[in-house]
Amino acid sequence: MENTRKRMNLNDFLLNYSLYMVLGALMLVVIIMEPSFISLQNITNILGQASTRIIMALGAAGLIILKGTDLSAGRILGLCAVVASSLAQSTSYASRMYPDLPALPLILPLLAAIAVGMMFGAINGFGVAKLKVHAFIITLGTQLIAYGLSCIYIDRPPNGAQPIGSLDTRYTSLVRNTVDIGPVKLPYVIFYAAIISVIMWFVWNKTKLGKNMYAIGGNTEAAEVSGVNIVKNIMIIFIISGVLYGIAGFLEAARIGSTTSNTGLNYDLDAISASVIGGVSFSGGVGTIPGVIMGVVILQFINYGLTFVGVSPYLQYIIKGLIIILAVSIDVRKYIVKK
Repeated sequence: MENTRKRMNLNDFLLNYSLYMVLGALMLVVIIMEPSFISLQNITNILGQASTRIIMALGAAGLIILKGTDLSAGRILGLCAVVASSLAQSTSYASRMYPDLPALPLILPLLAAIAVGMMFGAINGFGVAKLKVHAFIITLGTQLIAYGLSCIYIDRPPNGAQPIGSLDTRYTSLVRNTVDIGPVKLPYVIFYAAIISVIMWFVWNKTKLGKNMYAIGGNTEAAEVSGVNIVKNIMIIFIISGVLYGIAGFLEAARIGSTTSNTGLNYDLDAISASVIGGVSFSGGVGTIPGVIMGVVILQFINYGLTFVGVSPYLQYIIKGLIIILAVSIDVRKYIVKK
């Protein structure tokens, strides 16, 4: 009896922590290969790169809690970034997309990016909530639409398909400027991610919408019987995800310094895998803000570390694919055990 209990405890431990063991081993390999990787500068760079992905992942994670997903997140972020950057180019740049446009207040490119994100969030939400189309299908469709619109928007006369660069210094400074905390220089974008994370924690944990989100993801039929407006709540959560993609796109364009039609490529896969790594379950109704943040940081640490030690980008795709398969497999296994 005692041996059986120990075996069950060991199985539970491996089921709950095997993914973190694998990721921890991968991080350890990177550190052993290049000990100089562990430096304040690299850690700051990782947090800076992770910040926009955290904002996007918080939107995607809410949809996974609803037992859905969002394959369009990266392309929507890219389109939002393209629109925002086109409205915030330096007035002295000869090849501006809008040569006669005066220097705009930065709130306008931000609002434009949010509007684009909200529009796609509403389309996705309407497809899932009202038309009853599976989230995988509707977001696959809007992914292609967002990418097509990005290509059309950029590839037009007179400049053609060139990157949208030479951004207004006010815009890039808003994201890249740093705050000195002792020997550490933290870019503003980290603080934006922290503020949005706090807001989303409040929404998930302290509002009726957040409680309804978990209820719908946990058991849609039971939530509906208890009086939850399923269509309304799903629509709102999808629209919020679109707002987050818009904000992330606005910040990402300034962080990188230029945008192309490929901006945001595969960001959605990173958001989904980071959410699952952070404990958000595809079975629905399970997930936390700290978990999502930790998942993004861990994944970004691995991405940055593999590049730092010179691992081939092609091999990185294979490693990330295996991480996604492992994360989802463990999540499914947990769901089977609970049943």
